[in-house]
Amino acid sequence: MKENVLPANGKLGILIPGLGAVATTLIAGVEAIKQGLSQPIGSLTQMGNIRIGKRTDDRYPLIKDFVPLTDLNDIVFGGWDVYADNVFQAASHAKVLDAHLLNAIKPQLERLVPMKAVFDKSYVKNLDGKNVKEAKTKFDLAKMVMDDIENFRDANDCARVVIVWCGSTEKYIEAAEVHDTIESFEKGLHENHDLISPSMIYAYAAIKLGVPFANGAPNLTCDIPALIELAKQTNTPIGGKDFKTGQTLMKTILAPGLHARALGIKGWFSTNILGNRDGLVLDDPDNFKTKEVSKLSVLDDILRPELNPELYGDLYHKVRINYYPPHGDNKESWDNIDIFGWLGYAMQIKINFLCRDSILAAPVVLDLALFMDLSKRAGMSGIQEWLSFYFKSPQTLPTLRPEHDIFKQLIKLQNTLRHMMGEDLITHLGLDYYQDLVEAL
Repeated sequence: MKENVLPANGKLGILIPGLGAVATTLIAGVEAIKQGLSQPIGSLTQMGNIRIGKRTDDRYPLIKDFVPLTDLNDIVFGGWDVYADNVFQAASHAKVLDAHLLNAIKPQLERLVPMKAVFDKSYVKNLDGKNVKEAKTKFDLAKMVMDDIENFRDANDCARVVIVWCGSTEKYIEAAEVHDTIESFEKGLHENHDLISPSMIYAYAAIKLGVPFANGAPNLTCDIPALIELAKQTNTPIGGKDFKTGQTLMKTILAPGLHARALGIKGWFSTNILGNRDGLVLDDPDNFKTKEVSKLSVLDDILRPELNPELYGDLYHKVRINYYPPHGDNKESWDNIDIFGWLGYAMQIKINFLCRDSILAAPVVLDLALFMDLSKRAGMSGIQEWLSFYFKSPQTLPTLRPEHDIFKQLIKLQNTLRHMMGEDLITHLGLDYYQDLVEAL
């Protein structure tokens, strides 16, 4: 397959709906890295290694040296936001990065001014931005987004474009008839159907143009039959959803370990406090439900209580998110885990994770943008399940359960890269190192 992967020639435009804390932290970070002011810590594409061949071969190249990824110096950023602040102003208001660092890259950030956003207050009640598009129909809005993408591509001389949704969590909705086919969806756009959300309009516009689209929020966005089918028709990679950062990252690390040792779990109580724009949006019950569904699904899919009822059949799982403005972007999470072991004896694990939400999310956005672009150049279209490593609720085919175990997700990601480059997949069986034993068997 290696010969089918096109090189990363020319500029890559990364367009982001939602130039808030996460997006501005990413953009400022990439600019700082390009100037040698910092390092891309947390980015698998930039700092991660991959094993090639046998352990005895001792080949562990950096991923960016193994697969043809776009160089950071060839990235151009743009995006949309409901607030008109340029990226320097938005990053300053977000208060994630210190003023000294932002001032060092101020000219580059001030040049980035958001395009007017597609916005529907009924989907995000706690925001009230004025930098929004106005049109007669949602189809007209989608056409305006397509024009934005094409104009950005031309103005910045981009060879390729990808879109990563970094906008707010929308209110909870379920798939309906309007989402079933491309025809019903486009009819709904023309008729301003209330179950077509702003994120769906961005996704439709991107996929229609063949632009890869990754959904970083728990919204029902590109994971509907109409847009999955459209992605197949236009040979467009899609994926989502909801960036895996703080508390859920810890769950997908810890839960597989407890499951691997066949330790039982009676209860897992999780609560969070955060004070950024994300916290404000999630302070509304309709928006919190969207996030809650995303976060609750993780343990069920890792532990499979129906297969291990003695260990996990009575598991009580509760998730809470509380808006606390003094914390800003500094998210704090507490987990109380009631486990039991040999002969049913009870034990407890308690976690207090003081994290920086946007610091964890920014490298995820970068990796997704680079890998989605790689997928497009490798001729991979539709759902990119191999990127589940980055999502709380990985998008899969409707008939497949998602894989939430982060270690299995990493193996899948690495094996996909090996497959792309024509290298042997690694099963970790290891029997070939003990040839005498193999021959004896």
